[in-house]
Amino acid sequence: MSDEIGIAGNRVRSFVERVEQLEAEIAELNEGKKEVFLEAKGEGFDVKILKEIIKLRKLDKDERDEHETLLDVYMRAMDEADPEPMKEAA
Repeated sequence: MSDEIGIAGNRVRSFVERVEQLEAEIAELNEGKKEVFLEAKGEGFDVKILKEIIKLRKLDKDERDEHETLLDVYMRAMDEADPEPMKEAA
């Protein structure tokens, strides 16, 4: 019985330590990413735009096309909308 508990305990410890190691690596990678963005900002690049490019590059072409189309449709709808109701709400 104690062997079963010891084996399970060792497996639990193994999983926990592996996850903790991965979390440490993730924190290190996030710090590296932060440094890259700070470097880009220091050279005059707009970090928000860089992040948007990264987000868009993760999409496949069809998803990106759909995103751009919807963005264009929504922007045109806003431009054509009557601005009066918005003024009343404010």
